Amino acid sequence: MAYSVDINNKKLTLIKGDITQQDTDAIVNAANSSLMGGGGVDGAIHRAGGPKILEECKEIRKNHGICKTGEAVITSGGNLKARYVIHTVGPVWHGGNNNEPELLAKCYKNSLKLAVENNIKTISFPSISTGAYGYSIEKAAPVALNTVMEFLSENDSLTEVVFTLFSSLDYEIYKETLENILSGRNRK
Repeated sequence: MAYSVDINNKKLTLIKGDITQQDTDAIVNAANSSLMGGGGVDGAIHRAGGPKILEECKEIRKNHGICKTGEAVITSGGNLKARYVIHTVGPVWHGGNNNEPELLAKCYKNSLKLAVENNIKTISFPSISTGAYGYSIEKAAPVALNTVMEFLSENDSLTEVVFTLFSSLDYEIYKETLENILSGRNRK
């Protein structure tokens, strides 16, 4: 399953797959604030990437403290195909009245800015905050896609952004959301 669209001469691609297997310059980790690994995507990336990622995360913690919600930091990719891992901390869903959409958008923006600062051309995102953090994928997908599309329309450094979605259902929700966004933009 793959679906691609062109945004300002850059590719925005949706795929169903395993983010640890992506061959983009960087993958994004939906991390927790400790940066010490955990469950879901975070645990999978740390397991697949090996101890080098954890050692670099420990160094970041030592020098800068925890990673706050919406912030992003970068490490090497360890044993992954991707050369880099950008770790970002998504918001925990508390009903939508605690700036969750703004914080989620900040995760994507700060990850993309860090990618540009590090001359990264291709990047893969998971669906941030939609697992253990309880953000519904139906609410998170429009925030994620609109934020990435806006960034791509204003920036020429990246060549492709991939959303690597774990399940067929997640993929279908992102695809439908993207089609709705594009059809709405085309009517304006």
